[in-house]
Amino acid sequence: MHLNIESSWQKYLSEEFTKPYFVELLSFIDNEYSAQVCYPPKSLIFNAFNQFPLGDLKVVIIGQDPYHGPGQANGLCFSVNDGVKFPPSLANIFKELKSDLGIDIPFSGNLERWAKQGVLLLNATLSVEAGKAASHQKKGWETFTDAVIKKINDSQSGVVFLLWGSYAQKKGEIIDSNKHFVLKAKHPSPLSANFGGWFGNKHFSQTNTYLITNGKTPISW
Repeated sequence: MHLNIESSWQKYLSEEFTKPYFVELLSFIDNEYSAQVCYPPKSLIFNAFNQFPLGDLKVVIIGQDPYHGPGQANGLCFSVNDGVKFPPSLANIFKELKSDLGIDIPFSGNLERWAKQGVLLLNATLSVEAGKAASHQKKGWETFTDAVIKKINDSQSGVVFLLWGSYAQKKGEIIDSNKHFVLKAKHPSPLSANFGGWFGNKHFSQTNTYLITNGKTPISW
């Protein structure tokens, strides 16, 4: 599998790409994609890293698994392609955005518009077999994305981390809140959001206030 990753990220993460677990992971991915339908399309597996150069990084949002329905996943966590019905979690994200900043719910659930502004929309697992949630977990992706988070934590400062739900919060335990701005909330899925802890979190306005305070351009959510 050819690594289709933007050059600054490619250089930044290069030491991971030669490790045995990663070589095995790419072999697994090649086999899976040739044997059955998987998402996102192979060319979009590393899409989260291809939207902006490393130097523009402002925000990290941690997801879990790509959507496993046809035409949904585009390599950005919580995001779907243009014209695809909003999954419940994404619908709740947009509801909170409207409540927090008064931004009308958009026509498209494609979050590339966020990503291009320096928002790393990082799923813990970057691929999945069609119709089989979590099918590519524990194959090496989590090791890779843990390494990405650790490297950002260690080598950057002033990054906003949005940790939604217990899975993201556990994955983000390594983040130094003295160096970075860490915000936590319940997961936006209806299972947790409807029982309190998601709506009213005001993460979007808090993120922008922090960015402005630190001399950075706020995100146009």
